[in-house]
Amino acid sequence: MIDTHAHLDGPEFNDDRAAMMQRAKEAGVSKVFIPAIDLPSVQTVVETCRQFEGFAYPMIGLHPEEVKADYPAVLAEMRRLLDANLPSAGECDEVPPRQQPPFIAIGEVGLDYYWSREFEQEQLAAFEEQVRWSIETRLPLMIHCRKAQNEMVNLLKRYKDDLPGGVFHCFTGNEREAEELLQFPRFVLGIGGVLTFKKSHLPETLPAVVPLERIVLETDSPYMAPVPMRGKRNESSYVKFVQQRLAECYQTTEEHISAVTDANVERIFSLL
Repeated sequence: MIDTHAHLDGPEFNDDRAAMMQRAKEAGVSKVFIPAIDLPSVQTVVETCRQFEGFAYPMIGLHPEEVKADYPAVLAEMRRLLDANLPSAGECDEVPPRQQPPFIAIGEVGLDYYWSREFEQEQLAAFEEQVRWSIETRLPLMIHCRKAQNEMVNLLKRYKDDLPGGVFHCFTGNEREAEELLQFPRFVLGIGGVLTFKKSHLPETLPAVVPLERIVLETDSPYMAPVPMRGKRNESSYVKFVQQRLAECYQTTEEHISAVTDANVERIFSLL
């Protein structure tokens, strides 16, 4: 299994990060992908991936909830780091790029109007700029979208033929919303712990309209732990509960789920 979205650089794991990574490996996880959310997290993401080289892989991007009035300066620095393939400014500038793990995606980026629309236009502008990064670098997108699917889809349609692909992270929508996202042929849906929740409609929605070839597994650790771990700190080893529930939904084996979703990851994240 590959956990395509986990914030394992976060302070929630400072006391047991190595043990948590080992539990993931023992549960059958072969790789974890770690998104950045702001400038400071680019450093912690890269440091975490360097510590667990060959298992953890970094992304770089500005999360929509972190977009503020200063976003142009933040994006300019992120683009410098992306182009240089370096984890941060300052002392790390002296480290040769080949010693740093390459970024495998532009993420976590997108739109989020759940709490506020104060920076609505800034979010749109920041997202569009990072979409262009994806096109220019041919790195896939890791997209976060909450209460903004219409705006996101309208923006992506302008670049539809040029997009290299990516993941619509944490999909929790209905059949119509799934079909709308599947119109982007090189994208897949990231499915996590919500699939296991008692009131979730995903067990019916996904098999009805989403082929397994358009799904990847994720945890979004440390958030949204799946049943039977709901309410606890999420971690990558818990992706097995998502895998198990997905196998039930598609009436297939857990091994088949792993094989297909891993192949989907390898197709989209072509650097692996």
